[in-house]
Amino acid sequence: MTMDVRLKPFDFAAAVARAGLKTDGTPIAGGAGPLGSPAGVTGAGKAGFGTALSDALKGVSDTQNQASWMQNELQMDNPTVSLEQTMVTMQKAQIGFQAAISVRNRLVQSYTDIMNMQV
Repeated sequence: MTMDVRLKPFDFAAAVARAGLKTDGTPIAGGAGPLGSPAGVTGAGKAGFGTALSDALKGVSDTQNQASWMQNELQMDNPTVSLEQTMVTMQKAQIGFQAAISVRNRLVQSYTDIMNMQV
């Protein structure tokens, strides 16, 4: 199994446009709707935070499973799996896991801060 392990370049302009902002961080005319969602995005078309988090965790899990599979195939001397591909996939899995842990820690800290607020 040959895999494409190249990293895609980050397109800042596209990411900002998806967020409903100009490149300077100001809202696009016609602006953002409630809770910062782009205008015109309503109902079923709006992905919630829980969905985004779930998708991100699934992606991390898939990458870890892929790295594990590649490690096993490399140990079995599969000629279609190279050491380089395996190492890159392992690093991608590790970086994804570290990012997920950071997000989790930030969420826990935010929850703790909110719960400790005086009402």
